[in-house]
Amino acid sequence: MKTFFIPLIFCFATTYFFGQQLVYKPINPAFGGDTFNYQWMLSSANAQNQFDDGDNKYSDLLKDFDSMDSFTQSLNRQLLSQLSGKLIDDKFGSSGGMTPGKYMFGSLFLDVSEASQGLVINILDTQTGEQSQIIIPR
Repeated sequence: MKTFFIPLIFCFATTYFFGQQLVYKPINPAFGGDTFNYQWMLSSANAQNQFDDGDNKYSDLLKDFDSMDSFTQSLNRQLLSQLSGKLIDDKFGSSGGMTPGKYMFGSLFLDVSEASQGLVINILDTQTGEQSQIIIPR
């Protein structure tokens, strides 16, 4: 029995003598750390900053914003939308059903055809040569 208590006492003694209390102390002053660390942390953050304020192309986006210009552009978009809607109604009818064929709107050449996917509209800008394709499924 004595041989059992001696190792047990030795285990308790070693944990008592070698154990210590761990205490966390934050470094950042914003989280309760020492206020004298503020300058060091700020200089460290500035040294690691990869962004250059001189080449910031987004800083002047709102400087030239004018609500009157925005309103004018919005009004122009709405008028052009209504005008294009009227032209399409005149050309294709008020039902909106496009019949297959070839159509010319200014510099835009439209080729409307039926395909297995549905109605295919190929649009060609004759001035720039740009092409688009719109597929309207059935």
